[in-house]
Amino acid sequence: MNILITGGAGFIGSNLTQYHLNLNDDIYIIDNLVTGNKKNIEELTNKKKLTFIEADITSFDFLKLPVFDVIYHLASPASPVQYKKYNIETMMTNSLGTYKMLEFFKSSGSKTFVISSTSETYGDPLVHPQTEDYWGNVNPVGVRSCYDEAKRFSEALVMSYYRRYDLNVRIARIFNTYGHNMEKNDGRVVSNFIMQSITNEPLTVYGKGDQTRSFCFVSDMIEGLYALGKTDNIKGEVINLGNPNEMTVLKLANLVKKMTDTKSEIVFKPLDEDDPKKRKPDISKAKKLLNWQPSVSIEEGMRKTIVYFKQRFL
Repeated sequence: MNILITGGAGFIGSNLTQYHLNLNDDIYIIDNLVTGNKKNIEELTNKKKLTFIEADITSFDFLKLPVFDVIYHLASPASPVQYKKYNIETMMTNSLGTYKMLEFFKSSGSKTFVISSTSETYGDPLVHPQTEDYWGNVNPVGVRSCYDEAKRFSEALVMSYYRRYDLNVRIARIFNTYGHNMEKNDGRVVSNFIMQSITNEPLTVYGKGDQTRSFCFVSDMIEGLYALGKTDNIKGEVINLGNPNEMTVLKLANLVKKMTDTKSEIVFKPLDEDDPKKRKPDISKAKKLLNWQPSVSIEEGMRKTIVYFKQRFL
């Protein structure tokens, strides 16, 4: 198969690229490396099947590209540190960039379009767990709005193309994901805790640490995205992808401390503006339509992730 992955040098994108290379697919990556890392794709196997294009999708000439069996549109800063730093770029990638991707998809004759949205479209949710029919509770002008609202607009644009042109599009609302090819300074809670632990720095917990998250290991997420791309008769569907096993941030900090056998202490800092208090996906739809659910436990996933961080960053 011919596969296009925007943002393919990023955390999830590079793992998805390796997955398709293992299937002997031909892969095109477009990534401007603003938050992606070329090292992620330099380490991939079977690279003869990979074409890397360093470019910004908001200005790239898509007429150069062939027809694709699946297009995965993953391009966008995705962690708080990154999207706050690149706030305007985040909004343009998810608006103009998504528009250009959809126009290419419509005109090229490519078969399937999968876009990565986010659990952040639910904001600080008033419904728990979050189902796909929940509209969310989002601050449209807060510090996180550059990402939250950009993704909500991106979803609306995809669905407008679906309704007008009957395109074969699918939307993945991705919940917290961790694992191989995370960056050490991306501001995600898993990378923060692991780096702080293995360098014997204090673990920073924001607020009281009683806010909850649901952590999905990256191999499970990749299988979910692959299922979303290959499953027939689900065009126009919005599907949560994540692990429904919910835990507090403080519990995660203590788990990382135990698993790294660190001397680090836990310190508490003020909670970030608009930080969601609860986050847990309802994955009933993914189970039913994709026959997918995560299988990697938090303990197994964290063991693998800690090994990765030690090997790459120490």
